Amino acid sequence: MSKATLVVLNANVVTLSPEQPRAEAIAAQNGRIIGVSSNREIRKYMGIHTKVVDAKGKTVVPGLVDCHVHMAEFGFFLQELNLRNAESIREMQQKIREYSAENAGSSWILGGRWDHEKFDEKRYPTRWDLDAAVADKPVFLVRVCGHVAVSNSKALQLAGITKETTIEGGSVDLDRKTGEPNGIVRENALALIRETIPEPAFKQREKACVMACEKAVEAGLTGVHWLVDSADEIRILQDLNRECKLPLRVYLGVPVELLDELVKLGFITGFGDEMVKLGFVKILSDGSLGAQTAALKEPYSDNPHTCGMMLYTQKMLNRLVLKAHIAGLQLGVHAIGDRAIESVLKAFEKTLKRFPRKNCRHRIEHCSVLDPKLIRRMKRLDIVASVQPQFAVSDFWIVDRVGRKRFRWVYPFKTLKDEGVIVASGSDCPIENINPVLGIWAAADRKDLTAESLTAKEALQTYTVNAAFASFDEDKKGTIEAGKFADFVILSDDLLSLKPSKIKTVTVEMTVVNGKVVYAKKNFR
Repeated sequence: MSKATLVVLNANVVTLSPEQPRAEAIAAQNGRIIGVSSNREIRKYMGIHTKVVDAKGKTVVPGLVDCHVHMAEFGFFLQELNLRNAESIREMQQKIREYSAENAGSSWILGGRWDHEKFDEKRYPTRWDLDAAVADKPVFLVRVCGHVAVSNSKALQLAGITKETTIEGGSVDLDRKTGEPNGIVRENALALIRETIPEPAFKQREKACVMACEKAVEAGLTGVHWLVDSADEIRILQDLNRECKLPLRVYLGVPVELLDELVKLGFITGFGDEMVKLGFVKILSDGSLGAQTAALKEPYSDNPHTCGMMLYTQKMLNRLVLKAHIAGLQLGVHAIGDRAIESVLKAFEKTLKRFPRKNCRHRIEHCSVLDPKLIRRMKRLDIVASVQPQFAVSDFWIVDRVGRKRFRWVYPFKTLKDEGVIVASGSDCPIENINPVLGIWAAADRKDLTAESLTAKEALQTYTVNAAFASFDEDKKGTIEAGKFADFVILSDDLLSLKPSKIKTVTVEMTVVNGKVVYAKKNFR
């Protein structure tokens, strides 16, 4: 019998395998699971060089995968001004002043994650609010949704933004009294300011990526579907992988701006190795509900003057989807509003009719505002629903935003599952906390819409079994079985036996990737 390189004993193993739902111990060798059984049977795999972990009765689950995360952005966010907990514009101003004083050498003040819904003033901050805090250097602060930002006068000046500035797929808000830009920019207009911000050095980007990876494995993630912001990130990941410094598996979500390069090079989904491989092409079709830029069929209930905005015409969206599909690439299209989702489904239908291809596993990222017809169309096209359960908690204003009738079909996780749509979960970090346990809790403890709650097991499957399917890896991961990757997580408690409200208290004791311990609590080694 081959000796294991790693053995876990005295565990409550939740395998998620129908053939063997529970076990007591696991043996792994060279990155693969070679045994899942009782302590007695697994001890036979132990040798003098075997690392042995005593789980002390704690629960082991398959490796958790975040199917939608902006890792480099998260890494930078950890170093930038964090306004997530600001409860007023006055508090926001004070935090800006403090951050500026602590980072006097910085040429820009960047960060954000502010949420005007939490502010006492119940309004967006303006350039003049920011000027009152810091006026001598440019300030650019993104809203929590990532689709709206506020800039001070210095930043607007550097970007050349005036009342005449227009941009397709975006907008610059104007003050009602003066007609001048008030500092708020939406969707594609954020790029006007980002283009003036000095590009971070390669080493700075590398540091951000490494920091994000460290936080991810600490949260129990063994893999991420990594939304790429730049080609540098791909280079950094390859370097880390080659140097055996990458602690988790990466499935790349590449922006559509790089589509032509992918096509020219002949790269298709799956190109790479077991640690880093090419995944899907990411397209943004609309905005966000928080910014009232998600494209809805009917006007917003709390702002009847707008239905949001589409970032592409139907013709352009059709062309991009067709090009990626023909090239053998999976698509992951951001669509939050029902109008955007309908537009994306039209593009998929048109493409698949023209060039039929089985097992594409194209995805809709977020798919927030749905209805029964849209869900049935998703199933008919075998679209994967890539959702973010924590949105159901943080979007506490959703009933006011879309009205009671549409609210019934916001984040309908249970209906999607019951209709046969594969539901894979992620965080959209840094918009939400990267902790997948919080996502499982949010999906299982729906206070807003009880009928759409998943069971704890169903929620866990969206981060494991279904996540593996979304990346064409169901034969390699998603369950704890012999022959699959030795990727698993030891948790403080059994998610499946807790009341849904208690799931959020569960903590990560150890994270194992490729048969190696990449994170462990100090008191659990």
